[in-house]
Amino acid sequence: MLVHLGALLAPLAFAIVALLARQSPGRRPPKLAWQAEAGALAALGVSIAMGIVLLAQGPGTAPLIGLFGAGLAPRLDAVSVIMLMLVSFIGWIVMRYSASYLDGEAGQGRFIGWLAVTLASVLLLVQAGNTIHLVLAWIATGHGLQRLLLFYGDRPEARRAARKKRVTTMAGDIALVGAVALLFAGYGTFDIAAILSAAREGIAPVAAVWAAGLLAVAAILKSAQFPTHGWLTEVMETPTPVSALLHAGVINAGGFLLIRFADVMLLAPGVLAVLVMVGGFTALFGGLTMLAQPAVKTSLAWSTIAQMGFMIMQCGLALFPLALLHIVAHSLYKAHAFLASGTAVDLVASIRRPGPVAIPDGRAVIRAFALALAIFAAIGFAFGFDAKSAQAIALGAILIFGVAYLLAQGLADAAPTALTQRTALYAAAASISYFALQRGAEWITAGALPPTPAPGPLEWALLVLALFSFGTVAIAQAMFPLWAYHPAAAGLRVHLANGLYANAVFDRMLSGWSTRSRSA
Repeated sequence: MLVHLGALLAPLAFAIVALLARQSPGRRPPKLAWQAEAGALAALGVSIAMGIVLLAQGPGTAPLIGLFGAGLAPRLDAVSVIMLMLVSFIGWIVMRYSASYLDGEAGQGRFIGWLAVTLASVLLLVQAGNTIHLVLAWIATGHGLQRLLLFYGDRPEARRAARKKRVTTMAGDIALVGAVALLFAGYGTFDIAAILSAAREGIAPVAAVWAAGLLAVAAILKSAQFPTHGWLTEVMETPTPVSALLHAGVINAGGFLLIRFADVMLLAPGVLAVLVMVGGFTALFGGLTMLAQPAVKTSLAWSTIAQMGFMIMQCGLALFPLALLHIVAHSLYKAHAFLASGTAVDLVASIRRPGPVAIPDGRAVIRAFALALAIFAAIGFAFGFDAKSAQAIALGAILIFGVAYLLAQGLADAAPTALTQRTALYAAAASISYFALQRGAEWITAGALPPTPAPGPLEWALLVLALFSFGTVAIAQAMFPLWAYHPAAAGLRVHLANGLYANAVFDRMLSGWSTRSRSA
């Protein structure tokens, strides 16, 4: 009981900060900056304590308060505790950064208040043990983020991005509410532990399969998947701390939803296949578009779209422990990237360039990919391929394609020997890290997340398609310097810089819908 009450202290700390901010919503609120940082540190300390308790005693999900016959209580397992620590840590960093970044702003206190509300909502979301609790925290998170996106409400670009975000958020909210209703119809309870236990035992009512479909829709909309991704690239009119919080925290809610209901998702292989296709295409599309962006923050936004697509694909492949690991790694990286984006241009400009860049030819690219896969295979055998699922092995091969790009530069004819050795070392380090982190993620989430099932014919077809698609794109990227100045490449770069105009189509559809709504 004390453990569950303690878990509620983390969001409570941010809720207190939000209440204090209401008393001083203006410029340079007295004491609020250090009070906000103290609240964030308190939330982080509580989350770390929950992690220690989990390691010592194991997860607990006992109810605190009865609600409609089900338990309304924090669900403390490896997934929720990892997310608690992650969100609390990023929240502390963002809150500390905001104190100086927004110093002197007219609405500084108001900003801190809504930032605290959003963080409290996310903390409640990741530890929800009841689907009603989950829905309320999900909606509150979206509302808090909406208020942060409109911090500069007089800017037309900010209003446009917030409006598009509101439409997709409302659609995701409706999908999640529908999924919760179907889960209740199928299992007769709002308690997440009871639902997951029944699903793991193979109890699969028709309503649960439809619920898995709606959960997938909610996750796709929340995580900015194609074709509803455009709003994420247009939120640069908000303060940088909002971008850091959004790209490093809130955007992960879709992946977290799929991970939390992993046992339910496994009941619907067709839905998982759709997630693989949508996530895989979004990852490829976002990654290519990112390369054509001239602005640092816009490039980071497209990077987030690509990373979220890759995470959704991991969930579709039933690699839920790896998807959780992806959330942690991407969140820490992207928070740092956005908060340090202001110095990125100066940092790159200060790097001393020793000479021309080595450009690999076709033979160097082929040798690089063969060497990267050989290194991956050798390290995989050392760790034991027999204990790995086919999905995990395929995912590792996709990841090593990125290292092959570095190897291609190291194997170019003009490349110095030191560069070749360094890139080979990077390939080995990436392979070792993948297998080691995968084993660690599976160990820490054992019991909390289901194991990856053996692939069937559909899964094998998707794996082959994913390997072929990502491999083709990786080879094209490695050989890009050879055809970068071709007229066709220049035209392609323009189209990619505009995201293949998918966002423009969504804008037109939304404007038409808005016009009809006003005329009605």
